Amino acid sequence: MAKPNKIIYLLLITVLIFTLAQAEHRTIRRRSRARAFIEIQCQQTLYPDLCIRSLSYYVSNFTTNLSLRQLAQVALRVTLANAESTKIYVADVAKDLNQTKSYRFAKECLDQISDGVAQLSNCIKETQMIKEDGETTIDFPWHASNVKTWMSTALTDASTCVDGFSGRAFGGKKKAMIKAKVLNLQQATSISLALFNRFAARYRSSHVDKPKV
Repeated sequence: MAKPNKIIYLLLITVLIFTLAQAEHRTIRRRSRARAFIEIQCQQTLYPDLCIRSLSYYVSNFTTNLSLRQLAQVALRVTLANAESTKIYVADVAKDLNQTKSYRFAKECLDQISDGVAQLSNCIKETQMIKEDGETTIDFPWHASNVKTWMSTALTDASTCVDGFSGRAFGGKKKAMIKAKVLNLQQATSISLALFNRFAARYRSSHVDKPKV
């Protein structure tokens, strides 16, 4: 009697392994589609390589098809994290330069980056109010306008920070590092804005601009 039980046990194990393997295969396929989707959308930005490199890391979080709205939100979160990291670095530099002539320039840059962080945070909150099923069709133009305005302001903030250092005698390595970080932040913000514009255009065509029958 022990032998049939053993056979049943082996059959159950085999079925379980097969089921798990199939599930893993489907997950990998979905992730591959998500990465392909990211690569296609990133080609429409000014910095496709940076776009793909920074966003593909988050593909593993998506086990379902990735939408334009989700991609725009991920890009915004990546940009916000970038801005917060830049803010911390500039704050440390400003602290080190306290009581020196260069402090004012570092502090002005810090104020600009801090404002950019606030603008990007507002963008994330605003995009969360836009539903893909069209529930907020009437308010969509207002939400979209807010996001575009705030992202454009964040871009201006980053540019103002860098411009403030031009021609200034400033610690070589620290100045170069701030410029590199802010440049990367500018590019990330540009990517986020481009991806949001693509989402907004698609949303408008499928929800807002439908002709009345």
